Amino acid sequence: WWASFSIVLILGFLLGGAVVAKNSDIPFFKALTGDSKIQSVEASQSKDSSAATASYQPMNVADMVEKAGPAVVNVESQIKVSSGVDPYMNDPFFRDFFGNNFSQPQSRYETGIGTGFLISSDGYIITNQHVIDGADKITVQVPNKKSKLTAKVIGQDSELDLAVLKIDGSGYPTLSLGNSDKMRVGDGVVAIGEPYGLDHTVTTGVVSAKGRPVTIENRNYKNLIQTDAAINPGNSGGPLLNMSGQVIGINTAVNAQAQGIGFAIPINTVNDVLSQLMSGSKIVRPYMGVQMTDINQDVISQLNLAADTTGVLVVKVLPGTPAAKAGLTEGDIIKKIDDKTMTESTEVQNYIESKKVGQRISLQVQRNGNQAGLLLTLA
Repeated sequence: WWASFSIVLILGFLLGGAVVAKNSDIPFFKALTGDSKIQSVEASQSKDSSAATASYQPMNVADMVEKAGPAVVNVESQIKVSSGVDPYMNDPFFRDFFGNNFSQPQSRYETGIGTGFLISSDGYIITNQHVIDGADKITVQVPNKKSKLTAKVIGQDSELDLAVLKIDGSGYPTLSLGNSDKMRVGDGVVAIGEPYGLDHTVTTGVVSAKGRPVTIENRNYKNLIQTDAAINPGNSGGPLLNMSGQVIGINTAVNAQAQGIGFAIPINTVNDVLSQLMSGSKIVRPYMGVQMTDINQDVISQLNLAADTTGVLVVKVLPGTPAAKAGLTEGDIIKKIDDKTMTESTEVQNYIESKKVGQRISLQVQRNGNQAGLLLTLA
């Protein structure tokens, strides 16, 4: 946790050749320390987040912050750690002299800070999973509340780096969820968070790019929004707002080696799994059940393929999986999925993960020099 990263999390998909079944330690910046459940995403948006479907109406930044700020909360996580026993206490002489109590390991709490935001008036909060990962105690400071409130984790997913917390009470201010797909490069954005523990810090910028893949330790983000709005440790889990005050991203990471480069998880990614997180369910992800590899010159030589062969080579088909049931076999070369050309295994994986369990896809494969078409139902 104390190492320097080329990309520092304010804060996983493990990219590889396999697309297999996957149903899905205090915060990275611990050194900087300082019931009604909503049954569906649609319900949450129609009630407390009703503005999600409202027309896009740009606001003055100061007015926006005044309106949105009360729904942005500080998230503090604590993890209990034990200090080791001094090696001298292994010596009977020292134990006799100082007594056994002196040798007992001491416990202490390490604290990490982050940000979150309220999405329902009865206390549901979205933040990053790494903000609360491994925490023994989580407290939330709501603006205009004198004391901190204890929060419990309702749902979390480490691969998406998302978590939903719940605090007791009602009548909380909320933020509405926008549509990150409608954001264009160059659109203005506003970040609100708790960088370095500084309460409700506001920064502005634009959407610099979309769909950025970023790898941070064991987390592989595939579709982040890049922004030049200043994001610093402690901002993690806070909202990235459009100029209408709607959440279009969750601030997640910064580039430690360059100024003006921050990243946020698109809010549409959150919308896809929010109902599952709020119900405490594991995120169910579609899969094919194959191991794959890219076709390069080594593969072409080993398999004696034509020099211009492209596609993704199926190395192994796991028994009983959708791929096996569809008739995919080892040695097949995936050329297209739903008429989309595939040249890398990551393209196949990303495409499958964009689908839902139960959806049917069509595969065009090359088998022993011939073309074949298969239908596969994702599970």
